[in-house]
Amino acid sequence: MSDSPSARLRRHVGFRSATALVVANVIGAGIFTTTGFQAADLGNPLTIFALWAIGGLLAYCGALCYAELGAEMPDAGGEYAYLRRSYGQGFGFMSAFVSLIAGFAAPIAAALKSVMIYLQALFPVLQESGKIAGLIGLSDLCALALVWLLVAAQMGRAGRGFRFINFLTLFKVAGIVAIIVASAVVGNGDLANFSYTSASYLALGPDAKLTAIGTSLIFVMFCYSGWNAAAYIGEEIVDPQRNLPLALLAGTGIVTLLYLALNAVYLYGANVDGLAGHVEVGLIAGQALFGAFGAQLVTIVLVVSLLASASAMTVAGPRVYFALGRDVRLFQFLGKSTDDGIPVNALILQGAVASIIIVTGRVDQILQYAGFTLALMSALAVSCVIVLRYRFPNLVRPFRLPIYPLPPVVYILVSLWTMYWALQGRPLESTLALATVAAGGLIFYVGKVRRRMTG
Repeated sequence: MSDSPSARLRRHVGFRSATALVVANVIGAGIFTTTGFQAADLGNPLTIFALWAIGGLLAYCGALCYAELGAEMPDAGGEYAYLRRSYGQGFGFMSAFVSLIAGFAAPIAAALKSVMIYLQALFPVLQESGKIAGLIGLSDLCALALVWLLVAAQMGRAGRGFRFINFLTLFKVAGIVAIIVASAVVGNGDLANFSYTSASYLALGPDAKLTAIGTSLIFVMFCYSGWNAAAYIGEEIVDPQRNLPLALLAGTGIVTLLYLALNAVYLYGANVDGLAGHVEVGLIAGQALFGAFGAQLVTIVLVVSLLASASAMTVAGPRVYFALGRDVRLFQFLGKSTDDGIPVNALILQGAVASIIIVTGRVDQILQYAGFTLALMSALAVSCVIVLRYRFPNLVRPFRLPIYPLPPVVYILVSLWTMYWALQGRPLESTLALATVAAGGLIFYVGKVRRRMTG
């Protein structure tokens, strides 16, 4: 094992694998659960579709910004590297700390808890609510086992881990496309669902609607999070000045089209009242469209999709902590890698944090908490485009985002607006998200003071 702070990861990831990583990272628990929460809060199909379209536009704005930053700084860690260069080591550390908890561990936990919810339809024994040895339910225990199976899958040769993700992503996209086509051709849906509005939505006042929209948009932005996945492995991408921007933009475009089509499938299968408050919206729509057998096939596709997402995040996240370990002596143990370039200690740490989150939160709480946190940190990272353009105007930029500064400004303003209303609608989860960011800053400050005192 290499434990040198200057250790580097091996360049072996091409355009196809980088794009697959983006698609697999993005299409996770959110798209297979969030529409049910939106149906409960909003109850209007057109508003739901509008939010998913806005989310796709924001993701593309963010992808354009990361494309410029990633081509300029093709290093491991993504926004950790960008924030460190733009604002200093303190902001870089906060980013790494947030990535560990909210950026990767929380979405992995949400994805695997969602896997178990969907599997309950195939294996009713998982519905048992009793605790094993008085500590943990069977469903959560299985989710924990999946966490460590995915960690183990990435412990071998680096190329094998990416081939595993490529396979799952191909199956995932093919399965989702098959569901979309089958829904349109043989699905027993109802077009009237697209014009049906729940009575609860009609009764909302203007402020309540804005709060519901802001909260729902946080969910949507979480569902699109992962559009920046290729940036985390910039150090491992072949010809990163070309392939990294292409992977970010191609992956984000593919996901946006699939998300809009999947929401059409959900609403074709059931109206907003039928979806409201349910986590397993894919199963509900599948049963209505295809019957019991068809719903089982849909469930298999969704489970593989969720596993692909969790697997991709298991790969991407440790690259952030690895980069931190190379830069900060206190976390030097995270900068260790195997001879084949696997950041093994960072992988184990992320698995441990994901395990804790699995046993302490519900899916909707995890999604809202992670969504708010990621909206804040990604907006800060996107601002690095503006900062670096100002500070280093003559720097060579292999990729320059078009219509500057519109993409970063739009992304930042909409993110701030969304966070404000999410704070009104989900104060507990949003406050916890802010506390996580503050904790990262506090840990860095205390560590810095201690280094001065002992230095």
